[in-house]
Amino acid sequence: MTEYIVGLRFRTRSEVLTIEAEDALIAALKIKHDQPEAVISYVRKSNRRGDRRHPHRTG
Repeated sequence: MTEYIVGLRFRTRSEVLTIEAEDALIAALKIKHDQPEAVISYVRKSNRRGDRRHPHRTG
């Protein structure tokens, strides 16, 4: 499985979560399943080097 970074807007604040999934669509659907009112901003593959400098919560 690949790790994806999902940017979303939930109520009045933005969040970035790290999700393990087969592809980007499944990662976005996992977030929508957990938080249906969230608005997905972007989904991208996790970048090990950059993500170590700027860690995200794992979902």
